[in-house]
Amino acid sequence: MLLSIVATLYNTEPHLLEFYERMTKCAQEITHDYELILVNDGSPDNSLELALSLHDKDPRVKVIDLSRNFGHHKAIITGLSYARSDYVFLIDSDLEEPPETLGVFWKELQSSKNLDSIFGIQDKRKGGWFERFSGFLFYGIINLLSEVKIQRNFLTVRLMTGRFTQNLVRCREREINFSTITELTGFQKKAIVVDKEDRNPSNYTFLKKFAILVNAITSSTIRPLWIIFYLGLVITLGSSIFVIKLLIDRGVYGVGLEGWTSVIVSIFFFGGLIIFVLGVIGIYLSKIFIESKHRPYTVIRKLYGLNEGPL
Repeated sequence: MLLSIVATLYNTEPHLLEFYERMTKCAQEITHDYELILVNDGSPDNSLELALSLHDKDPRVKVIDLSRNFGHHKAIITGLSYARSDYVFLIDSDLEEPPETLGVFWKELQSSKNLDSIFGIQDKRKGGWFERFSGFLFYGIINLLSEVKIQRNFLTVRLMTGRFTQNLVRCREREINFSTITELTGFQKKAIVVDKEDRNPSNYTFLKKFAILVNAITSSTIRPLWIIFYLGLVITLGSSIFVIKLLIDRGVYGVGLEGWTSVIVSIFFFGGLIIFVLGVIGIYLSKIFIESKHRPYTVIRKLYGLNEGPL
């Protein structure tokens, strides 16, 4: 097959019919040898029933029904693992990313034989000041701490070659961050600005974004552990020098140390620092614990129109 289109479903019932019509039209302008793989990520609305009705009338529509909500990134990888085409187009089905982007990406990818992936980025993040500031903070911190640099304001929508997709789904870590593994996969990539519409309110609260940031950092780099090591080394050396100074002042000059407040503040500061360090180490240990279980990425309730297993 020439082209596979992969999209996830979660609260997308109001947009799914329009998405199907626009996506089908764009695909048929390129080829009739295509498939549309819809991954139901435990959507609480009627997205699955609507997807199955599309499957009944159009055999090109394939449906993967997950047993529950496993998360956007895991649902994406599940869908990609069933795509065996020469080219794979990934997009969200909520219409915030225009389906017509496929045509733009297709022309760009065909014009350069060295590229294996075209992906979308936002010229300017949607939302208010909090959305823009939190996005700026997210990419700034992760690119500072991680060896893997992520393109700012990247979008889900992307067109990939078959070899890129096959290597992408080989990343089987359970604590997954999609933007990170796309960079780890390598190959030549190009970013194109896409006008993303603001159709739905964001489901990502500040705490969710912070959790994603922590997961992205600890999944892609061990640099925080080295920072802890050097921080401990600096504190140890500094405190040793200070102890030597106190001993000299006491033994040579007979000067004692005063200041109850400074002692209490120091105890609280270093106590909090120790708890923070243990927390960071605990996060890495928890990831080892999760990875050692070898649990499946997702659990599939039923496949519709797909007979072969995942890659």
